[in-house]
Amino acid sequence: MSTSAGPRLLGPADVRSLAARLDLRPTKQRGQNFVIDANTVRRIVRESGIGPDDVVIEVGPGLGSLTLALLEVAGRVVVIEVDDKLAGLLPETIAEHAPEQVDRFEVVLADAMRIDAVPGPPPTALVANLPYNVSVPVLLHLLALLPSLERGLVMVQAEVADRLAAVPGSKVYGVPSVKAAWYADVRRAGAVGRTVFWPAPNVDSGLVAWTRRDPPATTASREQVFSVVDAAFAQRRKALRGVLRSLAPAGDVDAALAAAGVDPLARGESLTIDGFVRIAEGLFPA
Repeated sequence: MSTSAGPRLLGPADVRSLAARLDLRPTKQRGQNFVIDANTVRRIVRESGIGPDDVVIEVGPGLGSLTLALLEVAGRVVVIEVDDKLAGLLPETIAEHAPEQVDRFEVVLADAMRIDAVPGPPPTALVANLPYNVSVPVLLHLLALLPSLERGLVMVQAEVADRLAAVPGSKVYGVPSVKAAWYADVRRAGAVGRTVFWPAPNVDSGLVAWTRRDPPATTASREQVFSVVDAAFAQRRKALRGVLRSLAPAGDVDAALAAAGVDPLARGESLTIDGFVRIAEGLFPA
């Protein structure tokens, strides 16, 4: 849905000028590192695969670098920003840099971890430079809250990207990997250098892409399955037979593992999401 008068993206001088207007000093507490490179935000949008029919959710838009790139392509962009100063400036920035796209943009002043709805048509994609200190819980919350989300691409700390996309048996496979797999097929989609941010973070960044799929068919609830996942990785070097006793008596654990066809001496890192589902069905019979 781009027009001849598409958005004018932000460069380093624009970002610093906008920050100066707010007397803004980026804080580690909110994971604020603003993208200052137009090529990077265009790359994120391209990798996300969004188009003119998409309603995109962006979390933590900051000064609007990625927002403007999204408005080049998406049919509608809804941004969720917890900082009232940033949220207040965004409409003005969009009006100045993307005047013909203003009617396709909306800002929501809220904590993405606590929202229970988003305005307008059901969103179809999530594309965001997620605040690194809360990236996993924000992603999981939105996947649970918004079943209309079909796909997404998020930029997170490189180590977190590895965890989200990890497969069973990997050293970094854990709770984020399994819970993300409940909702979607997840893959690593590239790396992002530190120099495209202001201020430059002291960690590397990575892109994670995901495509929604149906959750496993099961008589257990998501909460029950996730409780098994949490218990399995609370002491990840210990066998499932021992760690699952925090959820049920030893006899019930043994019976559930046997019914699931899982070795009681196996560890959580060896199981797919389907393995955790089978265990949950045994521990929490319908």
